[in-house]
Order: sequence, then C-alpha cells, then structure tokens
Amino acid sequence: QLVGPGGHVHAYEIDPDLARRASENLVQNGNVTVHARSALDGPMPPSGVIYVSAGVTHVPDVWLDTLRPGGRLVVPLTPAERLGCMLLVTRQPDVAYAARIFSTAGFIPCVGARDERQSRALAAALDARTSDDVRSLRRGHEPDETAWYSGDGWWLSTAPP
Repeated sequence: QLVGPGGHVHAYEIDPDLARRASENLVQNGNVTVHARSALDGPMPPSGVIYVSAGVTHVPDVWLDTLRPGGRLVVPLTPAERLGCMLLVTRQPDVAYAARIFSTAGFIPCVGARDERQSRALAAALDARTSDDVRSLRRGHEPDETAWYSGDGWWLSTAPP
C-alpha cells in the first residue's frame, strides 16, 4: 500500500518455507513479488527504496548498485557482540551517496553479509566516534582522513557527498 498503485514490492527470503508462506499471505497484492532467495544473490530490479531487516557488517555492492538516483537504502550495521546502528544511504544523481546514522539497532544476522574482521572494525568505530558525524558513503578509492568506518571497497565519511 505504501508504494501506491504504480509501485511494486520485491521481497527476498532465504528460508523456502517462510518465502512460500509470505507468497500465500500476500497473494491478494498483485504488486508484491516474493523471491525465495537472498537479496545478495544476483541482480535486483532498480529500486527507489531498499529496507533490510537483518544486520550486516558491510554494505553489499548489489544493494548500492540497485538504487536509482534519489533512492534510499535503510540497513542495520551490526557488529557481532553489541548493538549497532541504522544507516540511511541516499543515492545522489552523480552516483555519490549521502549517508547518516539515525538510531541504534539490534537485528538478527544477515546471512551472507557478515564478516568477522569488519564486525570488529565496526564495533571499534561505534565505540570511538560519534555517529552524528557520518555524512556520506564512498566507494571506488581508498579511504581518506574523513573515514568514520572503512569496509572492503566502501567507507563511511564525515565529509558531504
């Protein structure tokens, strides 16, 4: 209902039984497609909004690549042994990404988007820095002095997009 009559929802569920049950429960909604697979496996349709309801230690490229200009990704960044944070990423027209952390978060782990080394680095960033300083997500080059947290191939920056 939130996407309106012209919108479409693509839901991804790795548990086959849960995916089947979701499809059955949503059959009356012609604008919802439930995919019985991970949202990390393969292409996704271009998206205006991606909401992730499982904790990750890093932001997968497939989700960033799927965002349309102006599109938003809401994802919980969660280290293994503590609460994490909710990250909002907004793709800018020139393939830059605005980013901000807007709350603490605790979620079940996202299968396929967890890495122990990045979990430790995320926990250290959350312990040492204020999340209010995050302004952008960067990709494609090495982190600079504005890095708040660095993952593999991406980083959160205190500089504007």
